[in-house]
Amino acid sequence: MIVVTDKAAAAALAALREEGADPSQRFLRVAIQGGGCSGLNYKLNFDSQPREGDEVLTLGELRVAVDPKSLLFLEGMTLDYSAGLNGKGFVFNNPNATGTCGCGQSFKV
Repeated sequence: MIVVTDKAAAAALAALREEGADPSQRFLRVAIQGGGCSGLNYKLNFDSQPREGDEVLTLGELRVAVDPKSLLFLEGMTLDYSAGLNGKGFVFNNPNATGTCGCGQSFKV
């Protein structure tokens, strides 16, 4: 599975609440999709329920879902959150990536 830091979980819960959503009724979906300058893009969105075959991680109020295909590329990844001088946002630390683009949102294996 993946690791979600406390900072990333707090940021995801804050985003859910900003949308007026109840965390007990929503999931943070972590996935990959083809595209980007390095071949694969990370994708984060909120979903109302897990899909068949999803791996689900529960971190207090936050539930994280990853589909089996994405998990092949994300196994062992750490999802973090940074609010530093270079901007704020989610950071993907993926040990499976053999290369990334400059923005960190795209990778290759």
